Amino acid sequence: MATGSVETVQSLRAAAYAIPTDRPESDGTLEWSHTGVVVVTLEGGGASGLGWTYGSGAVAGLVDSVLKPVVVGQPVLARGELWNRMSAALRNAGLPGAGAMALSAVDIALWDLQARMLQLPLVDLLGPARPAVELYGSGGFTSYTEAELTEQLSGWARMGLRSVKMKVGRHPDADRHRVLAARRAIGPATALMVDGNGAYERKQALRLAEAFAQDAGVCWFEEPVSSEDLGGLRLLRDRGPAGMDIAAGEYGHSPAYFRAMLEAGAVDCLQADATRCGGFTGFLKAAGLAEAWGIPFSAHCAPQLHAQAGCAAPKLRHVEYFHDHVRADRLLFAGVLEPREGRLAPDRARPGHGLALKEADAARYRL
Repeated sequence: MATGSVETVQSLRAAAYAIPTDRPESDGTLEWSHTGVVVVTLEGGGASGLGWTYGSGAVAGLVDSVLKPVVVGQPVLARGELWNRMSAALRNAGLPGAGAMALSAVDIALWDLQARMLQLPLVDLLGPARPAVELYGSGGFTSYTEAELTEQLSGWARMGLRSVKMKVGRHPDADRHRVLAARRAIGPATALMVDGNGAYERKQALRLAEAFAQDAGVCWFEEPVSSEDLGGLRLLRDRGPAGMDIAAGEYGHSPAYFRAMLEAGAVDCLQADATRCGGFTGFLKAAGLAEAWGIPFSAHCAPQLHAQAGCAAPKLRHVEYFHDHVRADRLLFAGVLEPREGRLAPDRARPGHGLALKEADAARYRL
């Protein structure tokens, strides 16, 4: 790639952090005690760009060993070509999972670097279709007591979030009771969503979908079966309750992944995560596929980043205001956006996404 006199990426640094959760957390298939964050910083053109993903320290190793040689010395403005070259470089290392997270963090940093170099708010560089994104509160972990569950969900409703989501699937026999308790806590005006994280079998998920809809008016069932089971998702979509959307896609790492899910007719709403699917470049590719299929689109987690990219997604329904990421972002970054009337709006007074790493505060969490 010829550089000529254009501004180039002069340096790349990756650092990994682990933020302890504020209490034990679990969903239908996993337990955890920390939120991993890998932060990438790029320098070039007299500016600094910041990107990140939520993953283990292994992601930082891939950034350093595989992606840094591809990016450093190349034009800041060559995002599309660099995205293709990074994807190719990760082929043998493994693009799905940690590889895609590494690519995502660097791609986000490249977008931010270009916006700051041009003194533009990132949302304007991405091309906004709306001024703000709708949020839904997300947490309600299976490890929570009923009191903790209802306190968290009702708190989001009082904040003005019009939808909230809870985890189900670890204790199937208790799920109907917990879902009904959540409905009582948030009242009839707030939409209630559930996330199984792939914990149920097909017929079990069908039975519970009917129960959740009947008992509590649940309108969204995320990953009722594994996201790899496209036939099972299609079964739930076809035979589940009217008015209940089936959603999946958060683990998508490439346009082909999302295309296969859409071709299978597996979802009523396609999800994507810019910190997993190839950064803002990959996120907008997924958003374009959803638009082409006429399917609504939703952003998984990472609200500070999706406040930017979500504004540019054509058929965006909402962005997940996930408890762990909200907490981690406030600890690591300055300039964090705060919800207003259930929405999150980018700050157009600041170039890039407007966030900065709080170096001194972050040092205590660095791996």
